[in-house]
Amino acid sequence: MPYLYQDSKPRPTALPGNARATHSSGKTYTELKQECLRRGVLFEDPDFPACSSSLFFSEKPPIPFIWRRPGEIVKDPKFILGGATRTDICQGDLGDCWLLAAIASLTLSEKTLARVVPLDQNFGPDYAGIFHFQFWQHNEWLDVVIDDRLPTFKGRLVFLHSAECNEFWSALLEKAYAKLNGSYEALKGGSTIEAMEDFTGGIGEMYEVKRAPDNFYEILEKALKRCSMVGCSIDTISAAETEAKTPFGLIKGHAYSVTGLDEVSYRGQRVQLIRIRNPWGQVEWNGPWSDNSLEWRSVNPSEQRRLSQAAKDDGEFWMKFEDFKVHFDKVEICNLSPDALEDSTAHKWEVTIHQGSWVRGSTAGGCRNYLETFWTNPQIKLHLTEKDDGQDDCTFIAALMQKDRRKLKKFGAEMLTIGYSIYESPGRDGHLGKDFFRYHPSKARSKTYINLREVSNRFKLPPGDYILVPTTFEPHQEADFCLRIFSEKKAITEDLDENVAIDLPEPLNPTPSPQETEEEKQFRELFEQISGKDMEMSAEELQYVLNAVLKRTKNIKFKNLSIISCRNIISLMDTNGNGKLEFSEFKVFWEKMKKWLNIFLQFDFDKSGSMSSYELRSALKAAGYQLNNYLLQLIVLRYSDERFQIEFDDFLNCLIRLENASRVFQALSVKSKGFINLNIGE
Repeated sequence: MPYLYQDSKPRPTALPGNARATHSSGKTYTELKQECLRRGVLFEDPDFPACSSSLFFSEKPPIPFIWRRPGEIVKDPKFILGGATRTDICQGDLGDCWLLAAIASLTLSEKTLARVVPLDQNFGPDYAGIFHFQFWQHNEWLDVVIDDRLPTFKGRLVFLHSAECNEFWSALLEKAYAKLNGSYEALKGGSTIEAMEDFTGGIGEMYEVKRAPDNFYEILEKALKRCSMVGCSIDTISAAETEAKTPFGLIKGHAYSVTGLDEVSYRGQRVQLIRIRNPWGQVEWNGPWSDNSLEWRSVNPSEQRRLSQAAKDDGEFWMKFEDFKVHFDKVEICNLSPDALEDSTAHKWEVTIHQGSWVRGSTAGGCRNYLETFWTNPQIKLHLTEKDDGQDDCTFIAALMQKDRRKLKKFGAEMLTIGYSIYESPGRDGHLGKDFFRYHPSKARSKTYINLREVSNRFKLPPGDYILVPTTFEPHQEADFCLRIFSEKKAITEDLDENVAIDLPEPLNPTPSPQETEEEKQFRELFEQISGKDMEMSAEELQYVLNAVLKRTKNIKFKNLSIISCRNIISLMDTNGNGKLEFSEFKVFWEKMKKWLNIFLQFDFDKSGSMSSYELRSALKAAGYQLNNYLLQLIVLRYSDERFQIEFDDFLNCLIRLENASRVFQALSVKSKGFINLNIGE
């Protein structure tokens, strides 16, 4: 699937109150609901119909699902019953524990929950079978409308459900999130941090428990107090270990929520405890401080009540923090602001957003391991001008997110392995070339390249100008991306591919020399032989001579110049408007073509006779054209082959088109500022 360059200008952060309606009708939730009430019908969503395509894209439903509305499942359905709590989340027959762990964390903050789950919805007198939820996507809040038909089997909900059989907010939230991502199947497998960010627009950080800082307990405590969302998991060594149960009752490769931290007095000592929730709603830790462990017998009953400790098989349990560090491997924290959890001071953060794309053949250069193409990736300049208060450095977080990969699962897309590198700017404008990266090491980089939706890291660098290069690990991999830069002090960012510049030499006006050289004499004889008595060359005659000469030219691969290409050449060179080339015009074009041929050979680095499309930016710049990513991607899509190679006839066609377009714009005295509407097709 083609990915075209997206405008990467810094954008303001979006607010949830400005959520954009996403229904295909263009109508808002309120408009759709009022329309249903006026017509006396229950809403049926054509964008996410009650059929198999909304459930699965790679398989047929394993059982005969029946879509039912809550009122067809129970007699007295409620949207929320007794407040939305973490016990309302019980996993069904879908591998989306990562999502459910995030929903459980969502319930810990009423304010955050109300942002995602508008609470003025119910099954009361104004019920119309329509509900809506709000999610953050790539710096934009979206309002997702659904009908309330849910997949059931034998009268019971198949997927997410509440412990209370007549409560439906959590099941409807899961359906809205499935719609956002294309289907229920698209929700299989994921990282808790992904859903946490979609619920908050926050910034994620991941900790490896075995390498966590000494004050890790305080970090988690501060996160929960700030209403950050926290999840945890146990690594697997192989796919066979996924959801394998350990002797202590924990599940490997499974997403849990962290729902509390506290200390208790135990035999004269203070013991640090952590509360974990399994979204299955059952299967719990069976070691020390589990529901029925002996340790609780030595804890004051009032302390037990304060901690809501009860021996119930509800999926939630306490464990000693030291045991947690032994048995769990990863903790994911989604902060509602980027304030460092190690720091006790709250800060006002500046945020800038860049949207962009990696496109095969032009801007999908891969990581630094692939030096020949690495330099072609998008490059973003970061100006750090103000030091942190009382510090010598500037703090910022760079968060790189690949977009819509879950939604594109049905087309075979998977999460790509992504990361970024940061270089000190050499002080010159424009896209940095290969040699810069060959001889300059990075100043900072993402900790790892990993196949998660987002990679984020916190940095401290001295004031100055830096170049951030977001990449996939391997070249030729296509995706759209969103880059967020959070800085404690205002940081200025700019894309290095904004300006389109044309720097062509003045057209040659050859003057006849007093005496023709032998080469000029042979050249004139060739022209007379082809053009005939009228001494003017038509498009057909030009096609014949160019194809004959270029096919015999050594060191280049050449297919054929079409009659349309030759007419474009005449349009470019014809000064008297007769639709043909005179000898002087043909001579000027011939010199121009020789220059273009030399440029082509210069950038055919492997001497294969064709040029890599990744070198096209430099080759066009040598010919006088500085293009931004958008134009470059369009040209590569048009003129390169499936191996990202460009042969000389395609290079020639491209330059003819560009020069014709530039002459038109120069004639009209139009100043280009980042975009030229070029007809790059033949």
